[in-house]
Amino acid sequence: MKLSVSFLSSFYSKELTIKKIEETNADYLHVDLMDGGFVPQKNFNINDTLTLLNNHKLPLDIHLMVFDPLIYIQDLATLKPSIITFHLEATKDIVKTISLIKNNNIKVGLAINPDTNLLEIMPYLPLIDLVLVMSVTPGAGGQPFIEASTNRLQELFNYRQDNNLNYLIEVDGGINQDTINKVINADIIVSGSYICKSTNYQEQINKLKNNIQK
Repeated sequence: MKLSVSFLSSFYSKELTIKKIEETNADYLHVDLMDGGFVPQKNFNINDTLTLLNNHKLPLDIHLMVFDPLIYIQDLATLKPSIITFHLEATKDIVKTISLIKNNNIKVGLAINPDTNLLEIMPYLPLIDLVLVMSVTPGAGGQPFIEASTNRLQELFNYRQDNNLNYLIEVDGGINQDTINKVINADIIVSGSYICKSTNYQEQINKLKNNIQK
């Protein structure tokens, strides 16, 4: 299980938060980008984002909470991210968006909200590298973990095995030392405020890793 750390909710500036994350043994820097349309909050413009992340050290795990993700991909590709994930409901051009991300040699993820029917994502699972299961309502940090997410993770895990597919399973929302063992079927966990609303990021990461029973 790998750890992707989100800097969405922090005591510090974005710049200092990223620096502190990159001083830990986290596997990815999780980048939440919200446009104020797909979710109520807006937290970026593309030029500032490119500047902020230009000298990143950790692999970037970019999560687009935006309508029309196609318009951002070419700019974000200049950062050479490892993963770009967009939401199933965010565009009618799902296959076109998947292709554009892949054509930039970037792994592609599809995110599903807590109320998304899993059947909606099934046709795309052979085409993508990752499914991001939102275990909170997207758009704000610090929300409690939605218990039903555990069953969704298990269903995706079973479907992957039964159909010989290779997508990774990522989970995002409400992950802390108490909920970590509810998501053991995930390959990547995203944790934000649990780590970044503390004074010792590595200590919080250690607590998560020490509580994983897998």
